[in-house]
Amino acid sequence: MQANAFDPPEGSLRRSVGRGAIITALAQSVRVATQIVSVIVLSRLLSPQDFGVVAMCAPVLAFIALFQDFGLTQATIQKSGIRHEEINYLFWVNVAVSTLLACVLAGSAPLVAAFYGEPRVAGLVAALGLQIIAYGLGAQHLALLTRRMQFGRLAIIDVASAVAGLVVSIAWTFIDRSYWALFAGTLTTAVLPTLCFWANSRWRPSLPRKVDGISDLINFGAGITGFNFTNFFARNLDNVLIGKYWGEAQLGLYDRAYKLLLFPLSQITNPLSKVMVPALSRLKDEPDRYRSAYLRVMPLILLVALPGVAFATAMSDLLIPFVLGEQWRQSSNIFLALGFAGLLQPLNNPAGWLFISQGRSGDFMRWGIIAAVTSVLAFLVGLPYGALGVAIAYAISEYLKTPFLWLYIGKTGPLRASHMLRAATPFVLGAHLALAAIWFAKPLLPQQHIVAMASAVVLSYMITIVTALAFASGREALREALKLLPARAPAAAPSEAK
Repeated sequence: MQANAFDPPEGSLRRSVGRGAIITALAQSVRVATQIVSVIVLSRLLSPQDFGVVAMCAPVLAFIALFQDFGLTQATIQKSGIRHEEINYLFWVNVAVSTLLACVLAGSAPLVAAFYGEPRVAGLVAALGLQIIAYGLGAQHLALLTRRMQFGRLAIIDVASAVAGLVVSIAWTFIDRSYWALFAGTLTTAVLPTLCFWANSRWRPSLPRKVDGISDLINFGAGITGFNFTNFFARNLDNVLIGKYWGEAQLGLYDRAYKLLLFPLSQITNPLSKVMVPALSRLKDEPDRYRSAYLRVMPLILLVALPGVAFATAMSDLLIPFVLGEQWRQSSNIFLALGFAGLLQPLNNPAGWLFISQGRSGDFMRWGIIAAVTSVLAFLVGLPYGALGVAIAYAISEYLKTPFLWLYIGKTGPLRASHMLRAATPFVLGAHLALAAIWFAKPLLPQQHIVAMASAVVLSYMITIVTALAFASGREALREALKLLPARAPAAAPSEAK
C-alpha cells in the first residue's frame, strides 16, 4: 500500500528511474547547450569587466546560500512516510531563513564593495537577495516533486527557466549593456522555477506550528550543510583571491574559462542526483543491487563527458577565440589547465550520491573539510602566478585528492575503491590518451577551424572507445550504452534499479 500522498506510486521505482534518467539527460543536454550559448553570446555583448563584477559577487551569494536550505530538501526527499506537518514546518524554516539571509546580504553589500574596492558591487550584492527569497519559497515544493519522481515536469521547468534566463539577459543588453543584464537573467532563473513548482505541486502550506520528532530531519540536513559549507571554500575562494589580488580583468578571464568547462560538467552530474539519490536510498539494504545500479550509471557518464573534455582541453587555443572572440584569447591557457581537472570531475562529483544515499552525512562533511583544506592550499600556492597559476594548482590538487576520495568512500558501504577503479579506468585512461593524441596531431588537422575541431571531437571519442574495448569492464559498459539507444531505451533503462 502506498505510504502517503507525498510518495511516488508503489512499484514505480524501476520505471521511474529509467525514464527519469533519460528525461533528465535530455533536459540537461538542452540546459548545457543553453549555458554554452549564453557564454558565447553574452561574452560578445558584454565586457570582461562586466563578468568580473558579477564574479566578485558570486562567492558572497554562494556563501549566503549555503544556509538557506540547511539540507532540508534532501531530508524531505529521503524520509519515509513524511507528513504534511513536517513538510509545513520545513517550509516555514526555509522561508524565514531565506528572508533573514537576504537582509544579511543587503547589509553586507557595502563591506563587500569596500573589500574589492569596486563600488558597483554594492548594489548588485543587495539585489541578489531577491534570488535567496525566491528559492526559499520554492524549496519544499521542489523537494516534493523530486520525491514523487515527477521528472518530466521538473525537466520542463528546468529547461524553460534556463532558456527564459538567457532571453531576458540578452533582451536586457538592449536596455542597459552592463552587468545588470546578467543579474536580470539569473533572477529570472530563480523566480520562474518557484512559480512553476507551486503550480505543479498539490501541496500548499498552512500556518506554522511546532512538530514533534522534527529533530531527525534537522540533524540529517545538518551533515549535508556541513559539507556544503566546507565545499564552498573549495569552489569559490579562487574567485575571491584572484579578484582581490589581480583585479576584475584576470577574474573575468578565469571565470569564463571555468564556466565554459567545469560548470557544464557539473550540470551533467548534479541533476542526475534527483534520480539517483532516491533510487540508491531505496537499495541501500541490498548491497549487490545498490552496487550494480551505481556501476552501470557511472561509466556511461564518463563515456559521454570525458572525450568531450579531452577534445576541448587539447584544442583550447583554437576553441576559446573561436567561440568567445579574440578578446578572450588569454583564457585559453587557463582553460587548458582547468581541463585536466575536468577529466576527473565527472568521476568525483557523483560521490555525494553515495554519501547521502548511505546516510553518511557525517562522513560527507568530514570529506568536505579535507577537500576544502587541500583546495585552499592549492589556490594559495598558485596565486602568485595569477589566474593561470591558480588553475594549474587546482588541477594538480584534483589528481592528488581523487584516490583518497574513493578509498574513503569504500571504507564502508556496498561500493569499494576497487570497484570504481575497475569501472572508471578504461574511460579515464582513454580520455587522457585522446587528449595527448589530439595535442600531437594538431599540426596534421585541417586548417579550417570548424573542420579541425570536428575532426578532433571524432578522434577523441574514437580513441576513448578503442581504449575502453581493451578492458572487460569497458566492453561491458559499452554494451550498456548500446542498450540505451532510443529504439531500446524503454526496455534497458529500468535495469539501473534492478
